[in-house]
Amino acid sequence: MKIKNTVCSIILAVPLTLMAQDAPPVIHLWTNGAPGFESRKDIPEAGTGAMLKSVDNPSLTVFLPPKEKATGAALIVCPGGGFFQLSFVSEGTDAAKFLNSIGVAAFVLKYRLPRVTNSVYTMESPHEDGLRAMRLVRSRAGEWGIDTNRIGMVGFSAGGEVISMTAFGVTDGITNAPDPIDRVNARPDFIAEIYPGGGGIPQTLPQNAPPAFLLVANDDRSHANGVLKLFSLYFNANIPVEIHGFTKGGHAFGMGTRSRLTTIKDWQDRLADWMGDNNILNPAVPAKGVK
Repeated sequence: MKIKNTVCSIILAVPLTLMAQDAPPVIHLWTNGAPGFESRKDIPEAGTGAMLKSVDNPSLTVFLPPKEKATGAALIVCPGGGFFQLSFVSEGTDAAKFLNSIGVAAFVLKYRLPRVTNSVYTMESPHEDGLRAMRLVRSRAGEWGIDTNRIGMVGFSAGGEVISMTAFGVTDGITNAPDPIDRVNARPDFIAEIYPGGGGIPQTLPQNAPPAFLLVANDDRSHANGVLKLFSLYFNANIPVEIHGFTKGGHAFGMGTRSRLTTIKDWQDRLADWMGDNNILNPAVPAKGVK
């Protein structure tokens, strides 16, 4: 009986060991914690893995495609959650796995949440996290086999607002910054906003606004208006943009796996088509609109 128990213990332990080895690496945006909030870096995240309720040490979870499929393109994935939680699986890791399947490296961003009850953060905090995430990925592009001119951002709901704050503000590197990562340009080369909120959308677009892919359902009324506004700004500025407005789908459908609507289930293929048509997936041809 003792031998059988030992054998069973070994068999059970093997999958656990393999799962630990397969866990994607996590890189914190700042080694010592977010500037001004360094004392909070060791506070544990609250919530489940699928739905985080607080983040005090912002980070990137790294998902790299198989080397034989890698295109050199990369996307920082910004989950939504209204800035009081993060939908880390359905709008984070699920998106990363799809991107890996088409040869794109993905980095899922855990940003700070200013709308958590009694939060010490402001809306500038996720803005800072978005800028730092772009700078960090671009600064380490060689390590991950990424083209520094094909690094974009994709965001859902509040994550789309993080992208707007990041992409449409000042993105130049900070000259003579003590941290060399802060000297790196933070401008995304392209962006994809999926049912984004209206925050971060400027009155006019900067001339260097990156090409954009926009997607929303018509019955997601509060978010459709923001998408239409952003599309109009792009159209009037003559900056490349593509928009998809589905009749039905509501809000927060993530990667569409829970929906019975064909358009929603397949929406990620429209993103892949756009990336292919604009040479983002082709390492031999520069992507349109890059610096």
